[in-house]
Amino acid sequence: MTPLLTWTVAAVLAVLAVVAGVLVFRLGSMARVTYALLAVFLLVGAELVLLGLHYLGVLVVLMMTIEMVIMAVFMIAYMMDPAGLMPMGMSMAHNRRTALVVSIGAFVLLTTGVVVVDWPAPRAAPPADPTFQVGESLMRGQMLTMVTLGFVLFATMVAATVLAARRGRYDRFGDDLDRREPEDPVRGGVGR
Repeated sequence: MTPLLTWTVAAVLAVLAVVAGVLVFRLGSMARVTYALLAVFLLVGAELVLLGLHYLGVLVVLMMTIEMVIMAVFMIAYMMDPAGLMPMGMSMAHNRRTALVVSIGAFVLLTTGVVVVDWPAPRAAPPADPTFQVGESLMRGQMLTMVTLGFVLFATMVAATVLAARRGRYDRFGDDLDRREPEDPVRGGVGR
């Protein structure tokens, strides 16, 4: 890609990410908020890929997609009004004036810092594989922890699902799964 095209795509992705981020706080439905937040993460992942950090970009996309699916399932299942059907709707913003002042102040401060700071010129050539080096620096001492954490989180999700289900297939179709029709309360079996 030419530098102009790269900058244009980066700017478009950044603007879309900001718009999706604003929608997270403006939408009245937990489902829509989840999709807006997922859009933010997908756009940021695309920015990382555009910057040449392919591994991190794909990692952000994969991790955040899974996280948003889990969030959608649990938040929508346990929210009082996940669809935003109540007249008042849902508000993700609390203490709006203070939040607005703090966010504008932080934006101005950070933007001023980016413009004012005298950034040093690079002294050496970039490494051959920056993605590998970033991954190695981030995960060198933590790989076993992350793998263990992955198994624990997976076991927790499976256990939560099993505990939340009132009846399993063995309750419905018998110990040997030999019933043709399940014994469901609505079909006239156990519940009658």
